[in-house]
Parts: sequence; structure tokens; C-alpha cells
Amino acid sequence: MKPPAVSVAVDLVIFTVREGALQVLLIERGVPPFQGQWALPGGFVLDRETLEDAARRELEEETGLSDVYLEQLYTFGDPDRDPRGRTIAVAYYALTPPVELRASTDAAKAQWHPAARTPKLAFDHARILKSGLQRVRAKLGYSTVGFELLPKQFTLSELQGLYETILERPLDKRNFRKKILSLDLLRPEGQKRGAGAHRPAQLYSFALGKMKILEWPIV
Repeated sequence: MKPPAVSVAVDLVIFTVREGALQVLLIERGVPPFQGQWALPGGFVLDRETLEDAARRELEEETGLSDVYLEQLYTFGDPDRDPRGRTIAVAYYALTPPVELRASTDAAKAQWHPAARTPKLAFDHARILKSGLQRVRAKLGYSTVGFELLPKQFTLSELQGLYETILERPLDKRNFRKKILSLDLLRPEGQKRGAGAHRPAQLYSFALGKMKILEWPIV
């Protein structure tokens, strides 16, 4: 029996925090299908290329970044998800500080959009984005994944603001600071940053250097 013809692609849910909101990178497709419609970045896996290599290649093509947090999200394989033919898409999500964007060869332009209010998306990308949002919000509670979105040095207010932005709810300032400092995740930098009329705030950095699963939840 001849095996069916199936293509494999990677799709990327690339998140950042900018303008006080969690935002996702979208491209306006410059070629059919769905020409002129917004979509997640992605592309077909090349011969002799691993899935992660394909995801990192697409990430670098779209953002110019290579050293960012990247994690496999889910596999999407509905038979009719791509009008060009049967395509299995392996989705990844990435977390990055805000970057200057550049569109790839099959995109008219690339742009950040609020993750909670995107335009209509091509293919099944709305479903993929929803899965990415659910993963990031869940993982924020039991891991240090949120630190991937921060600059190297930050204040406790900036850290709390990051959590509130992604979770879309306020957090008690005293409880948040007590909990985050008790987890030994932060390193005081011995420097302070001015904040307008307020007293300068202590600067911290992430002490662990890479994402870590925690025994106790942060929030």
C-alpha cells in the first residue's frame, strides 16, 4: 500500500510584552492560500531538518533572534486545516523581549498584535494561538518561564506588572513580593532605578539563568 502524501510544517506562537499588553507576532500572508490575511509565522520542514531546527530557523527569519526560549506546544492535524493538501503542523511557542521585525519571503509584513484581540487568522491559527495562551498562563504559575520576557535587570514592580499583564488580573503587592523573594529566584544588583516622583527602586536579575520548574507556585 502506497503511503499517503503528508507535509509537515512548524507554526510559531511568538509572545512578547509591549505597550502594557501580552502581544503575539503575526504576518500578513503575501501568497495564497489566505493571501492578505493575518497568520502565525511558520513554514514547511525541510529535508534532513529536525522539527526544532525548523522552528528555530523560522524564528530567526521572522525576528532575527536565535537565543530565545522555545518550547513545543502541540500537534495539529485536522485533515482540512490546509487547502493545499494534508499538512501536519507542529506548533511551538517562543518568548522574547520586543524586537524589530522583518517579514519573510511569503509575508507582506510582520506586526505585533495584542494576543487577546487579534484579527481573523488564517488556517487554524486561532486555535493554535489559544493553546499557546493557555500554556503560557498555566506555566507562569509553576515555573520561571515569565522571566524570559524580562530585560536582564528589572524592578519588583516591573516583574509584578509582567505577571498581571499575562494573567490579566491584579495581584496583591505585599503577597507577591513576599512569595517571589522567598523562592530565591532573584539576585539584587546593588543598583537602583529612578521612577519619576517615586523613590528609586532596587534592581534585580534572574539568579538561575534558565527556565526552572518550581516546587511551589509563584502565583
